[in-house]
Amino acid sequence: MLDGISWACIHLPQFNYFYWAQCPVISPGPMSHLRTTKQASEVFVYPRRSLALISCLLTSLSATANDLTIPPSQPATSTSRDLAAEAPQNPASSEDNILAEDIELQNFDVWERIRKGYAIPDLNNPLVATHSTWYTARPDYLQRITQRASRYLFYVVQELEKRNMPTELALLPFIESAFNPQAYSTAKAAGMWQFIPSTGRDYNLKQNVFRDERRDVLASTNAALTYLQRLYGMFGDWQLALAAYNWGEGSVSRAIAKAQAAGRLTDYNSLSAYMPAETRNYYPKLQAVKNIIAAPAQYGIMLPVVENQPYFVSIKKTRDIDVKLAAQLAELPMEEFKALNPQFNRPVITGSPNTQILLPHSNAEKFKENLSKWTRALSSWTAHKVTAARERIESIAARFKTTPELIREVNAIPPNMHPKAGSTVLVPKPPAEADKDIGQEIADNAMLAYEPDEPPRRKITIRTAKRDTVAGIAARYKVKPEDIRDWNNLKNDKLTAGQSLRLEVRAGRSVANRGKGRPDANAERKIAGKSDKGSDSRRIRTAERHASKPTKIASVKHSSKTDRDSHRQAR
Repeated sequence: MLDGISWACIHLPQFNYFYWAQCPVISPGPMSHLRTTKQASEVFVYPRRSLALISCLLTSLSATANDLTIPPSQPATSTSRDLAAEAPQNPASSEDNILAEDIELQNFDVWERIRKGYAIPDLNNPLVATHSTWYTARPDYLQRITQRASRYLFYVVQELEKRNMPTELALLPFIESAFNPQAYSTAKAAGMWQFIPSTGRDYNLKQNVFRDERRDVLASTNAALTYLQRLYGMFGDWQLALAAYNWGEGSVSRAIAKAQAAGRLTDYNSLSAYMPAETRNYYPKLQAVKNIIAAPAQYGIMLPVVENQPYFVSIKKTRDIDVKLAAQLAELPMEEFKALNPQFNRPVITGSPNTQILLPHSNAEKFKENLSKWTRALSSWTAHKVTAARERIESIAARFKTTPELIREVNAIPPNMHPKAGSTVLVPKPPAEADKDIGQEIADNAMLAYEPDEPPRRKITIRTAKRDTVAGIAARYKVKPEDIRDWNNLKNDKLTAGQSLRLEVRAGRSVANRGKGRPDANAERKIAGKSDKGSDSRRIRTAERHASKPTKIASVKHSSKTDRDSHRQAR
């Protein structure tokens, strides 16, 4: 009973339809022979596969008199068994016999749609029981996942039905990501369907600084179902297609070849011996979830109600808008906004003809209304392309009148790192560019790469000894051999004794002086620009020290061999 009115669902297998109506309303039969009683007020017709609302006929005696035939023999108090008796009979099939049992009250939600569309053969092995026990022992965990899934299930099921695919595939994100569109694995797989970067690109999922469509609810679902269809086309078996989704089609193909060579069967259970543990458990996990959804009461699980209607609608956005402002205009908590729009990597949504945001229906109306009244700038961010090889975050922050900390935070740049040349970073928008959006070409091709910060360097010149090598000098001064060749225009690694080499070493690092490759003090002063204000006083002090030890003054000019010998004696 609903508000004092009885409702019945009449299932007609031969026409593949469910008829819902206030009782007593309709007699089951072909739609062209739909009948009603004088008490009828509403008739709802649902296709069994899509279960979408095909028509809602609001009827009354005056409105339906011409279209619906009221049989004179039909009493106003017809029972459901009387109604069932009028169904057309087909002796060729027992399924065509409409019995009273076909008329049943049903809670028609998305879970029921999923159950009705199960089409993959059940897998029975000990692993299924193991995972069923694991899930049922954690009802709070299942509750969190199903609650999270309720945002997306209607859309996923609808897309599966459009493609005539098994509806239990809608449960696959239970295994992949626990229906968390922000999930990110150690293998760099992202999103609800867990695409790795390369597979995502194969299925046209954009991945750039501003968005990652592997996390986009619509785009990733479309890509995942296309991929699954392709795998099913390869193997002709949904269980093996799912194994390939996890393990890779090449791995499954090789496992099939091995099994055939060994004279074994090539079904999922038989190929398990060749699978890694993750894949061996992959479909059993899905089968366990499938079993629980099919009969939750049997496992002591209470599923949340997921209404059989869209949770969200999409709105196109051709202009840039800050994520925070979009959520504010939609009057939606930021957590909920990001759950529906997890693909945006930065605090700004770059507008384009293809950009769309998802919002619950009521919030979409609020968004449109509030946006029409908004008179200020929609976006407070713009893009800056790093062109210099060593452009520092500090200099970028100064240019755009902000702080290095803010630049690092909005661009997710770790401490002690700086962006490489060619990177695109998000920066506050100057007031003069308030109405200027980030170009679509810039947004689509934006990349960000960074490298470790290096301490400041100073230039020195050294003179090589007889047995010096480029590699040896590089190791001694902690620089790269190729840098030494670049700094000195060396075509090869051949050095001659006494040759001058220019180096760039870390500032503050004590320079080695061991005979080989010893620094040339005069050259170092030249590079410094002869601007050392304390050099005269140091020379006076040095002369005074040497004056007290005349024997050492004579040894200032000596060969490198003498220098090495003296160094050894001093040690």
